[in-house]
Amino acid sequence: MNHSQDSKQADDFSLLLGGPLFQLLIRARLSTDTLGLVKRRLIFFSLFTWLPLLVLSVLTGDTLGGAIKVPFFYDVDAHVRFLVALPLLLVAELVFDQRCRPILRRFIVREIIPPQARLEFEAIIGSAMRLRDSVMIEVLLIILVLTAGHYLWVSQVALESATWYAANVDGHHHYYPAGYWYAFVSIPVFHFLLLRWYFRIFIWARLLWQVSRLDLDLVPTHPDHVAGLAFLGGSAVAFWPLLVSQGAILAGQLANYIFYEGKSLLDFKLEIVAAVVFLLLVVLGPLCVFAPRLAQVKRQGLSEYGDLAYRYVRKFDDKWLRGQAPLDEQLVGSGDIQALNDLAGSFEVIHTMRLFPFSKSVVLKTAIAVLAPLLPLTLTMFSLEDILKRLFGILF
Repeated sequence: MNHSQDSKQADDFSLLLGGPLFQLLIRARLSTDTLGLVKRRLIFFSLFTWLPLLVLSVLTGDTLGGAIKVPFFYDVDAHVRFLVALPLLLVAELVFDQRCRPILRRFIVREIIPPQARLEFEAIIGSAMRLRDSVMIEVLLIILVLTAGHYLWVSQVALESATWYAANVDGHHHYYPAGYWYAFVSIPVFHFLLLRWYFRIFIWARLLWQVSRLDLDLVPTHPDHVAGLAFLGGSAVAFWPLLVSQGAILAGQLANYIFYEGKSLLDFKLEIVAAVVFLLLVVLGPLCVFAPRLAQVKRQGLSEYGDLAYRYVRKFDDKWLRGQAPLDEQLVGSGDIQALNDLAGSFEVIHTMRLFPFSKSVVLKTAIAVLAPLLPLTLTMFSLEDILKRLFGILF
């Protein structure tokens, strides 16, 4: 297979352009084969999951209050989940596809995949595409969200207070009409889209792990300080809509607990830290599979360039300090000084090589993407009177 054919194979790969749901959306004219019609999908899924809840709540009079502690309009979690987090899940598909599809192509264009490994690289891509298109996997995801997913939502997320969707009687939820749609349609649809995303991330991690085991042609002196793999760190940006979506879900859940269960934001500090760490691992963990290979390249580079540097500086020392330089050659203007400096710069690049193809700033920005939706909840830690006093103190 030649270079152009390999590039086309990498270009054609996409984690999102495949699978039963993708084909169904195309037939329903909610998507194109390039993830077009994203606005149509946003409107459809948001209305399908949220609008019936509004209509059924209005019909039963559970929208603004009364005897119900948490009426529909005041349920922050429901609105954030279906009007913010769910649309972000769909937008994240388009963003990820546009930003991450060129990544595999760079392995070929930069000749990181040597010719003898091209067939194996092609097989890895083919395996990932078959896993992406698996009907069985998506059926299993549906079963999972209707069984374990429903149980976890009822036991861990659903409020204990009387709400617009259910009354809690002796520790059991007795659903109102809106509650049946909420618990058995809206929540499962959301969970399916979310689990489908995590399955795609699993495919991504598996693909990168398999690529990392190939005989990669990495250059330790590459100025990106990761032997030419810094482009992998850019994949983290593609996950930001997904991370903001996850942060919004967490913020909506915590808001309900704070407003209606008497909790404080500080009561959930461990959960917030755990969520940030988990999502950092989800996004950056797959890139860490290149660490052993980068460590090997760094060790080999330090050894080889160390030997080269020793031979060069020994000859430089003999020539210019031990009187072996020709009488007609002047130190000023000699290329030996520049060569020595270049060699030192190359050795320093290898010495400062990172073992992970992402920087600290990427880690920080990824964490900020998760935490950003939680910032409004910090206002719940202060009373309106305290906020006004501090504001007037700053202004006057």
